[in-house]
Amino acid sequence: MSAPNAKLTLASASPRRRELLTTLGLSFDVRPADVDESVLPGEAPSAYVRRMAETKLSAALAGAAGEAFVLASDTVVVLGGRILGKPVDDEEGVAMIRALAARTHEVRTAVALGRRGEALSLVEVLTSVVFRAIDEDEARRYVATGEGRDKAGGYAVQGRAGAFVTRLEGSYSNVVGLPLAETLEMLRAHGVVGAWP
Repeated sequence: MSAPNAKLTLASASPRRRELLTTLGLSFDVRPADVDESVLPGEAPSAYVRRMAETKLSAALAGAAGEAFVLASDTVVVLGGRILGKPVDDEEGVAMIRALAARTHEVRTAVALGRRGEALSLVEVLTSVVFRAIDEDEARRYVATGEGRDKAGGYAVQGRAGAFVTRLEGSYSNVVGLPLAETLEMLRAHGVVGAWP
């Protein structure tokens, strides 16, 4: 009989991350970390996503109780070296989809783990995504569904936007918001998860 898993807190308000972590069969508390997510002048996407994961982890650890492990994460969509955040309105959403059309972009996620006020591990995962051609009308119809309004890059690969993707290299779950293989490996390495599944 394997030992029970350690107590885990997810420092994220993202329902996608909750769903992904749940698919691993883990139980966890959810306590979102409220931090300033502004990009610093000249900050590279990799540096930004790592800083955000670390900042969210630090904020969550400050309020974490006892022996709980804390998992924090941040995901960005990057096109031509530029970070695409969440669209502020539908016009920006259309512009994002049109910019991504017929091009390759990156999705970067940094995942950080900590306990007792201390950061233990950080991993960054990169996935390349290729969209097919998308004309203005199709982009507008997609944005009008509302699916991408609260998502980096203005789209949800697990939704209708999956039909935009012609090629994906790397972790699919990373594009959704949490790279499962790498996250599980991190949790196992630090004894958060015992025998799995």
